[in-house]
Amino acid sequence: MDQPTTSASIDRAPIPFGEFVALAAALMALTALGIDSMLPALPAIGDSLGVANPNDRQFVITSFLIGFAVAQLAHGPLSDRFGRRPILGVSLLIAVATNLAAAAAGSFTLLLVARFVAGMAVAGARVVTVAMVRDCFSGRPMARVMSLVFVVFMAAPVLAPAFGQIVLLFAPWRWIFVGIATVAGLVLAWFWLRMPETLDPSQRNPLRPGHVLAGFAKVCRDRMAVGYTLGATLLSGGLFGFINSIQQIMADIFGAAEWLTVVFACVAGTMALANFMNSRIVMRFGTRLISHSALAGLIVVAAVHLGVGLLDLESLPVFIVLQALLMACFGLAASNFSAMAMENMGGIAGLASSFQGFVSTLGGALIGAAIGQAFDGTTVPLYSGFLLMGLIAFGVVAIAERGRMFRPH
Repeated sequence: MDQPTTSASIDRAPIPFGEFVALAAALMALTALGIDSMLPALPAIGDSLGVANPNDRQFVITSFLIGFAVAQLAHGPLSDRFGRRPILGVSLLIAVATNLAAAAAGSFTLLLVARFVAGMAVAGARVVTVAMVRDCFSGRPMARVMSLVFVVFMAAPVLAPAFGQIVLLFAPWRWIFVGIATVAGLVLAWFWLRMPETLDPSQRNPLRPGHVLAGFAKVCRDRMAVGYTLGATLLSGGLFGFINSIQQIMADIFGAAEWLTVVFACVAGTMALANFMNSRIVMRFGTRLISHSALAGLIVVAAVHLGVGLLDLESLPVFIVLQALLMACFGLAASNFSAMAMENMGGIAGLASSFQGFVSTLGGALIGAAIGQAFDGTTVPLYSGFLLMGLIAFGVVAIAERGRMFRPH
């Protein structure tokens, strides 16, 4: 279905605004579904495929994230050249196929390969969605739209572990991948039937190595793009460390593996609330004041939680409350960081989105893997990681802003 294009950055959605936000959220939620629905199934996957070391089960998450990161470098330039619709359509078709392949995997190695390729495919949804939003919105309106997208999108990490747990009640873990493939197919149908091409033909860029490298160079020369991309990378490292560790934290520290989905929903839900609040206040207070304050709050909460772990005062209620507060701060910071990193990238939105996504996801995945592999039966490695990443992110952002932090614009 070929529909008329919309001009870039007109601060207007090409379909009804509510549907635009919902569809963008559904596309981005495929990433969270591909990651978080695995959490309850990690022990079963390990037992079924002969994975002896519990920490090695985390590679089911890490392999997806690395594939997701690497492929973003290709999806952006391709979508800038050929348009958003064809690249996203092919990506979702591959996502369906690779999740079905994961369901049929006969070894842990084959499962990791299928997960890697599935991550590469789902990366198209992330890159093209951000580029579509940037095609239609810029500045604070874009930050507001991204916040609304994140409100709906955050329902995925809240519900995805429950989805995985429900599947395990009635079927083997392989059916989780069948379910993901089904959801990806439904989202593909919705996108293809309803979303027109958002990239104006006059804005399409040639797919030449020189042009692509020039675009990457433009991103790297932009102080705001570099600073906020690195800030998002560091914060993502803490988040992925949490995702890698949470199943073992619940099982080994609290002896409450059966409460994983409830606890995960409680702490992830605060991110959705934070993004909803951001969508209501960002036009008034601005992205900088909100995100810098949230980053400072994240550092304080991480320091308090690290102290709790070091003093051996950890309990499940304390863990839930402090982690929920930390996730709220993360939500407020991350959504605004993404918008500010794209602020000057209107001419190369797809390429910039892919490069920034590559850096933040790959860097975050590697940091998160290191934090997860350091799990020692306590929460100390996790909150040492959160605190360190928060402090470095604050320094990076301060350099990008030349020390002018907490500005209301």
